[in-house]
Amino acid sequence: MTDTLFETIGGRFKINAAVESFYKRVIADESLRPFFEGVGLEHLRGRQSMFLAMLLGGKTVYTGKDIREAHEHVRTMGMDASHFEKFLHHFRAALEEVGVQHDKLEQIIKLLNHSRGAVLDQ
Repeated sequence: MTDTLFETIGGRFKINAAVESFYKRVIADESLRPFFEGVGLEHLRGRQSMFLAMLLGGKTVYTGKDIREAHEHVRTMGMDASHFEKFLHHFRAALEEVGVQHDKLEQIIKLLNHSRGAVLDQ
């Protein structure tokens, strides 16, 4: 049996740590912070961790909103491709911070990038 990317990088512990680091970076970014004002970050962290676990082959079932629907509000606020690039940049930095190996990190970024069209409704 082959390990999933989820298991290979360290499972839920590693994903939760990366998500925590990611949101600290995003909130510190003045160009991204407005998208999160008035949003329950604890809820978002949980949903993001759940989504990533599923995306990376974990046994978690994502029960959140459809990704296109979940990002509708931020698109109306002006989220665009430049913001998405910043999110990827912060996620890469968060994965590096928690010690995800470079080749695995690049696989994760590639998977996240596949959601670009749904997030931006393109």
